[in-house]
Amino acid sequence: MSETGAPLLVVLDVDSTLANEEGIDEIAKEAGPEVQRLVSEVTARAMAGELDFAGSLVERVRALNGLSLDAIEAVSARVTATMGAQALVDEVHRRGGRVCAVSGGFHELVDPLATSLGLDDWRANRLGHSEGVLTGEVDGPIVDAEAKKTWLLHWARKWGVPSTHIVAVGDGANDLVMMSEAAVSVAFVAKPIVRERALVSIEERDLSRVIDYLPA
Repeated sequence: MSETGAPLLVVLDVDSTLANEEGIDEIAKEAGPEVQRLVSEVTARAMAGELDFAGSLVERVRALNGLSLDAIEAVSARVTATMGAQALVDEVHRRGGRVCAVSGGFHELVDPLATSLGLDDWRANRLGHSEGVLTGEVDGPIVDAEAKKTWLLHWARKWGVPSTHIVAVGDGANDLVMMSEAAVSVAFVAKPIVRERALVSIEERDLSRVIDYLPA
């Protein structure tokens, strides 16, 4: 609990926020330089708010068609937690709060990271696959900006967290809708459009800095 007795909820984006890497860009490296260049360019434009996120995700995943699941496992092993992530999770838990993650990336990369950090819940997209290779499709509904907001509000209701004690942390344009529902919106080494709209902007890649802004 916070000092006021209200429960805390911290919801984090994953790619380039909870994790140091941009997951789909790392996967694209396994598919060769042409695919890597295409995916990286589309990712950058989507995070800057220049492209519709869902459409851009479909385009990027299509470019991964035929990539082996072994390659996805190799990428998963390279995903690393951002400095200070464990300290933030531990402090929120010490106060009796919850920490969740919601990602426009993929469960295949998010699950091991979230489990290792001891997150309370998380959601992400899933890569479609068949016979050991990617199909170039997203399996199930896409986790876009609206879905991120939906999950944040779901977790707040589930654990009885008032809006005054919700913290949302992100770096890209697809995090803005989620961040608008939080009392404390944190732009974490973020794109300009996110820095402009967030309550707090952190430019150092250290998630423990978020602790300073947790509601009392």
